[in-house]
Amino acid sequence: MSTELRIRNESAATAEGDAVVVALLPAEENGNGPRLAPGAEEVDAAFDGGLAAELALAGATGKAEEVVKLTTRGAIAAPLVVAVGLGKPDAGGASEPEQVRRAAGAASRALAGTGRAVSTLGRLDLSAAAEGTLLGAYTFDAYKGSGANGKGPVGQVDLLTGDDTAEETLRRASAVAGAVRTARDLINTPPNDLYPETFAARARELGEAAGLQVEVLDDAALAEGGYGGVLGVGQGSSRKPRLVRLTWSGGDSPRAKVALVGKGITFDTGGISIKPAANMDHMTSDMSGAAAVIATTVLAAQLGLPVAVTATVPMAENMPSDTAYRPGDVLKMYGGKTVEVLNTDAEGRLILADAIVRAGKDAPDYLIETSTLTGAQVVALGTRTAGIMGSDEFRDRVAGHAQATGEGGWPMPLPEHLRPDLDSRVADLANVTNHRFGGMLAAGIFLREFVPADTPWVHIDVAGPAFNAGGPWGYTGKGGTGVPVRTMFAVLSDIAENG
Repeated sequence: MSTELRIRNESAATAEGDAVVVALLPAEENGNGPRLAPGAEEVDAAFDGGLAAELALAGATGKAEEVVKLTTRGAIAAPLVVAVGLGKPDAGGASEPEQVRRAAGAASRALAGTGRAVSTLGRLDLSAAAEGTLLGAYTFDAYKGSGANGKGPVGQVDLLTGDDTAEETLRRASAVAGAVRTARDLINTPPNDLYPETFAARARELGEAAGLQVEVLDDAALAEGGYGGVLGVGQGSSRKPRLVRLTWSGGDSPRAKVALVGKGITFDTGGISIKPAANMDHMTSDMSGAAAVIATTVLAAQLGLPVAVTATVPMAENMPSDTAYRPGDVLKMYGGKTVEVLNTDAEGRLILADAIVRAGKDAPDYLIETSTLTGAQVVALGTRTAGIMGSDEFRDRVAGHAQATGEGGWPMPLPEHLRPDLDSRVADLANVTNHRFGGMLAAGIFLREFVPADTPWVHIDVAGPAFNAGGPWGYTGKGGTGVPVRTMFAVLSDIAENG
């Protein structure tokens, strides 16, 4: 069951529904209680101007994502008011889109089991309210039996707005949220069902439904083509690797050509350099980058973005076995460069190297790669902030969009003094350094070795942000998050407009 969004232009006091959602701001300095955000005026009038005071008595403060429910006792048509906190506004006094997005997500989660709700958050920012509502309502229950699902997501949310362009705004926001939900579905599918062959099949299905050109290379084609990184990582598994290419033409007059590359390790044991058992189940999410670029490419086609986009997606399962690749092996990558394997748990960069070289042969104007690549990203930036590396100008441009969309990201350097640490005694380079310092940056430097010269490129390390192992917050539930779909789509939209 999924949540349906509709646009309404009517009074929140008379609108039919099981609940009305209003937004609260914290008290002003030296103030006595929370304040109603714009958009709830009709509801407040029905409470004789005392709605904020009654919510304060119920414990509301207006802090971010706080939800307080209040029975209306017939004052308005709906029997329940759901007040959600926006937190502190920006310096200009207006609510930032991300505040609205997170508030809508929190409200959506609180409305689980509700048939129909009416929301005034669309009057603050319709696009953010729509995205937050749909993403907050997301559930993944495909593997739960009937009766074990608990409350289903809110069935319908009517977004109140007087915006003349509301329907187009809603269409676009719903498509973006749908792409994130697609990525989440792929990430949350267990690895016994999502392995290279089936992942490739699902990518083909999604691509063909969107009118994309689809190419799938199986293990024989990978061997014939010389994809030594993908083959090396995948040779320890009985489930053979794949490489998927999805292409959106960009319509009649594409503004630019963009390559997207995403890491598709459907499960990562670490191989012979095996991981600790604790939390290894989270490695079902090691294909989050692949899920994100597939969903983003499909989204570009669905919305007819005037940018030619090709996703190159390597898929493999990293397993220990008598056929697994070993520390000390030398792999010949696609394009001819050789890599000495010092750690089989640094496998993502090996399959990405093949994919980046292949993507580069299309002569893209920009190249964006994303992956759950290093534990060092989490150490450096935590679980909610992606590390963004690459060409300085393009890196900063992408980081700006990551922050604007609320997905979060921070520009990081690629120091030249770390490059010699990747030197190998037997190959062109090694897949890891011989120390633990700057691991996220060293991985970015490794990938840079395979990017075509003079191509603006960026590497987005989402090792932490791609999977939420903690409790729900805002519009983010447990499991796959779909980061960085919205960032990449915002970058593509920027390129479509500005080149």
